[in-house]
Amino acid sequence: GHYISVDTSYAGEKAVLSSPELYSEEWSCVRLIYQIATTSETSPDPARLNLYLRQEGESFDRLLWSAKEPSDSWLIASLDLTNSTKKYKIVLEGEMGQDKSASIAVFEIKITPGYCIECDFEENHLCGFVNRWNPNVNWFVGGGNIRNSQSILPKDHTLNSELGHYMYVDSVYVKHFQEVAQLISPKTTAPMSGCLSFYYQLKQESSIVFTVYLRDTNGFYEEIWKTESALSADWALAEVNFNAPYPMEVIFEVAFNSAKGGYVALDDISFSPVYCSNQTGMRTLFNPAEAGCNFEEDLCNFYQDHKDGPGWSRVKVKRNVYRTGDHTTGFGYYLLANTKFTSQPGYIGRLYGPTLPGNLQFCLRFYYALYGFFKMSGTLAVYIFEENHVVQEKIWSVLDSPKGVWTQAEISFKKPMPCKIVFVSWCKSFRDCGLVALDDVSLSLGSCQAADLLQPNPGECTFEKDECMFTQKKRGRGSWHRRRGPTPTSYTGPKGDHTTGVGYYMYIEASNMVYGQRAYLVSRSLRGTPGKQCLTFFYHMYGAGTGLLSVYLKKEGDDEDIPLWRRTGEQSISWLRGLIEYESDRNYQIIFEAIRGVSIRSDTAIDDILFQAGPCLEVEEIQFSSGYPDSLNEIEY
Repeated sequence: GHYISVDTSYAGEKAVLSSPELYSEEWSCVRLIYQIATTSETSPDPARLNLYLRQEGESFDRLLWSAKEPSDSWLIASLDLTNSTKKYKIVLEGEMGQDKSASIAVFEIKITPGYCIECDFEENHLCGFVNRWNPNVNWFVGGGNIRNSQSILPKDHTLNSELGHYMYVDSVYVKHFQEVAQLISPKTTAPMSGCLSFYYQLKQESSIVFTVYLRDTNGFYEEIWKTESALSADWALAEVNFNAPYPMEVIFEVAFNSAKGGYVALDDISFSPVYCSNQTGMRTLFNPAEAGCNFEEDLCNFYQDHKDGPGWSRVKVKRNVYRTGDHTTGFGYYLLANTKFTSQPGYIGRLYGPTLPGNLQFCLRFYYALYGFFKMSGTLAVYIFEENHVVQEKIWSVLDSPKGVWTQAEISFKKPMPCKIVFVSWCKSFRDCGLVALDDVSLSLGSCQAADLLQPNPGECTFEKDECMFTQKKRGRGSWHRRRGPTPTSYTGPKGDHTTGVGYYMYIEASNMVYGQRAYLVSRSLRGTPGKQCLTFFYHMYGAGTGLLSVYLKKEGDDEDIPLWRRTGEQSISWLRGLIEYESDRNYQIIFEAIRGVSIRSDTAIDDILFQAGPCLEVEEIQFSSGYPDSLNEIEY
């Protein structure tokens, strides 16, 4: 047969192969049979194969999958494509890297309706299911009317004929007590929940245990099904409720106790997004957004225990140059505890979150800022409160953090029982009682480490690793710099970045520039699409001599740049959110231009840039403004 491969003589280049325009309202599965081969041992910049989804109306391609591990045989990758009403293209990209001996080849790419964990075992790639090799017992393919095949059944389930195929495991070669054979499904790549069903036959002379597990990326096993009956001479249907909110593998495991154990056969694994009818105790898919809050409107699903007194208040600080505003926009609401008016020694403020279901892995993220404490450790802590018995377990507490900087905390946890998150702030002594601020609480399914492994949002740049889709017009003294922590000049620039408080941002260093000098940060060429696009970013303009920050749209083929947004002069000591709605049906670039102001106190910074398809959900009142409002420094409760 034929395969397609990348010409590897172009080191450092990319080869792109694009599908025709596809459309599928149904959930579908992309199967890719590929190989990356190399003769070199290790390479600092290896060859990679990437697969992108290019959706209609989006300026960015979404990376679905990437591989760089070399192999001496063909491998299979299975990727779920969720149902969508948008047309799309699949784009394959071969990145050459610097390895001269590498080659990238694709033998087959197939998009089929249905889910990747479904299989009837009629095709030789077995839908990406793999047997975990064991010296004695293994899953084999049975059927197909091959004379020498050790088919143990006359007929499969799919075709109900001797020509059909199924998977089986036999006890003939069992050498030890408790030998285990595992058949492992491809990993799910999109959140799914519903009913997993399969057909099986089981013949046993001594005890066989046939179990189905889910295994997450951390290697945790959860048993979801086990055989009840001792015998099923014909194909029996098994159905089990299945929840995979984050990537999981399904493992079919058979354990034998002796060589006279018997056999298990398996066929026709299928999935339906509706829960099985015959089962009780169904977990509806929990929506983690219900357990988050940015406090802009109210406390969402958080509440306080009135026995504690008024612990946390929702406050808002107008834009000013002394006191930081909230984390969400820089001029919105956040929660503040331990305000001086209520402080008594040993004073405690508790904030309870909504009830979370048990036996799910969660990642909790939130932002906090501390003011006025001598000793910071322990002033804010997070407890898990199990509802059925009053057990509180401390899962996090603050150790040390830069004063008055919004700092991100992230915590992974998993509890067998339903539980609540409780934020506890406290004052140890009257003399050392400061302020604790809390904002932008979010909860996601899966561990925080697993969330970091997910492919990043293609239209987002936090500057944590590099400058993403941006480049400088010219590098030099008048250019944007990537930095973490405070800028070198006092009374200007941010104290930390907006993403985590301890990460990176881009800024202009005014002491290296002259009055009126410009620095440009230019995006690469982005794909034009019909319809509105929304650009969100955070900017920091603090310092008496601050100049201008402008954002321009440059359409391909136009000489003039279109001004979209501008701010002049000192704005706030906080990171402020900027929102811009624009459209361009031609390919275009976005340009951030900073102009140095009258003095060295003119360090302007930007961070957390996000491009999204569709109109902005909120509207910014003023696109072009200068100066700051008169009501500096008022705090609204």
